[in-house]
Amino acid sequence: MRRPDQNRGARMTVHFQSVTVLGAGTMGHGIAHACAVAGIDTVLYDVDLGAVDTGLKLIRKDLDKIVSTGELTEQERDEVLKRIQRSSDLAFAVQGAQLIIEAAPESMDIKRGLFRLLEQRVGEDTIFATNTSSLSITELSAGMDHPARFLGVHFFNPAHEIDLVEVVWGTSTSDVTLALVVEFVEALGKHAILVQDSPGFTLGRLGIVLCLEAIRMVEAGVTGPEEIDKAMGLVYGHPVGPLKLADLAGLDVQMETAAYLHEALGSEVFRPPELLERMVAEGKLGKKSGQGFYSWDEDGRSVEDGQSDEGGPSDEC
Repeated sequence: MRRPDQNRGARMTVHFQSVTVLGAGTMGHGIAHACAVAGIDTVLYDVDLGAVDTGLKLIRKDLDKIVSTGELTEQERDEVLKRIQRSSDLAFAVQGAQLIIEAAPESMDIKRGLFRLLEQRVGEDTIFATNTSSLSITELSAGMDHPARFLGVHFFNPAHEIDLVEVVWGTSTSDVTLALVVEFVEALGKHAILVQDSPGFTLGRLGIVLCLEAIRMVEAGVTGPEEIDKAMGLVYGHPVGPLKLADLAGLDVQMETAAYLHEALGSEVFRPPELLERMVAEGKLGKKSGQGFYSWDEDGRSVEDGQSDEGGPSDEC
C-alpha cells in the first residue's frame, strides 16, 4: 500500500488558507461548511448563484442547530459564515486558491473539461481535487498539464459531520500532493484513508453491494424497506439502513453508480435491479423527489418515522 512521503511532505508543509469548492449542492456546501469551521477561507462557487445562496442557508441552518445545543456561540457561527464567499464567477472563485475541490455532477466529460479549463486559470502550486465517489482519478486527469497535482478527496454526506474522507491517488499523483491533502483532511478534524484508484474506491464498492442486495430482497418480497433498515441498525449498528441511505443519496445516483461498476468490474453483483430501474424511470428518486423507498416531507424527514436525514454517510449506499 502506498503511503505519502511524510518527511518530504513535512518539509514542504502548506497549511491551506484558501480553498475553493466548485458546486454548491449537497456535497459542495457540506465541504465548504467543514472548511470554514476549520478556519479556512472558502469560496463556494456554482454557475447558479441561487444554488450558492441555498447552500449558504443550509449551512446556516446546520450551524444554528449547533448553537442551540450550546456547542457553538452565535459569534462563532457568524465568524464561520464570514469565511465563506459566494460566487458564480469562475475566474474570481479560483483566483489565489491553494486547493480546489470539485463537487460537480458525476460526469467524466464535465469534470475533465472543468479541470482542463482550471489549469489555465490558477498558479503552478494549486492542487486539484475531485469529490467523485466512483469515477477513475487516472482517467479524470488524462489530458491535464499537471496530473501530479490531481487526486480524489471523497467526502461522505453530511460532509461537515462524517469524520471519514477517502484520499484517492491516480497513477500520476505525486507523493507531495498526497501528503499535503492528507494533512488538509486531518486539519479539518477528519480521518483520511488512502485508497488506490479503482472502481468504487472502498466504501462505494462495498456499500453499493449492500444497497443492491437490499433492493433485490424488497423486489422478491422477502420483507419491506423498514424491516431491512431496522435489522441493519439493531444487529450491525448502522446509523442509517441501506434503503433509507439510498433515498438520501438519490436512487438515480445509485443506479448510475451500479451501472458504472457493473461495466467496469464485469460482476453481476453490481447489475442494477429491475425495481431500481423502474423507480428511477417513474421519478421516484428518494428524498429529493419526495418519494423513494420512503416518503419524505419538505423538511427532509421521512414520513414513516419522522426521522430527518441526519446520521450516517450517504454519498452512496
